[in-house]
Formats: sequence, structure tokens, C-alpha cells
Amino acid sequence: MKSGKVFMHNQLAGIITEDSEGYHFQYDSEYLNSENPEPISLTLPIQQEIYTDLNLFPFFDGLIPEGWLLDIAQKNWKLNPRDRMEILLKTCQDCIGAVSIQEIARDEN
Repeated sequence: MKSGKVFMHNQLAGIITEDSEGYHFQYDSEYLNSENPEPISLTLPIQQEIYTDLNLFPFFDGLIPEGWLLDIAQKNWKLNPRDRMEILLKTCQDCIGAVSIQEIARDEN
């Protein structure tokens, strides 16, 4: 299982997870109860229920670098080009925009 903390404006907004059943995203309860929580994406509106999909959510897939930058990341970190979750966790710690992803070590799960 792979997972990462999703931050919105440097505040923990939720957790994204990949397991044998697909991908899951859930907003953090403290984030939901904060003053004026905003969704990380229009396609992932604020809700307590877990989002689940067999494919990586398009919003998260869109955060992954493309072209020469993706090639450099894959070569330098020896990333499997088919493992979109691993690429997301390794390359999206400092994205352009309000959202960033921080990998959760397997022993933290």
C-alpha cells in the first residue's frame, strides 16, 4: 500500500492511498471542521465520505510532471513509468499551486 498526505496551502487536507482495490482519497476531519475549508479540486468537492476509483484521480494525475521533467525524475529516482502513484509521491512534494503531496513511509501506515 502506498499513501501520501495531501496539503492545501500547507495545511493537511487529506490522505491519498493506493491499494489492491484502487485509489482512495479522504479529506482530513480537522480540515473539514476548519473555517472555510476549500476543496483541493472541483472534481473532489468537500465531503466526509471516501472517494474511490480504479484509476488515479485525474486531478492528482495532472499534478505529475510531463515531458523532459518527467524523464529526468524517472531516470534519477529509477521510477517505474507505469507506477503513477509512486511518481506522484516522489515528484509532487513542491508543486506549482496550492496543493502538495508528502509521501507517508510504509511504517507510518
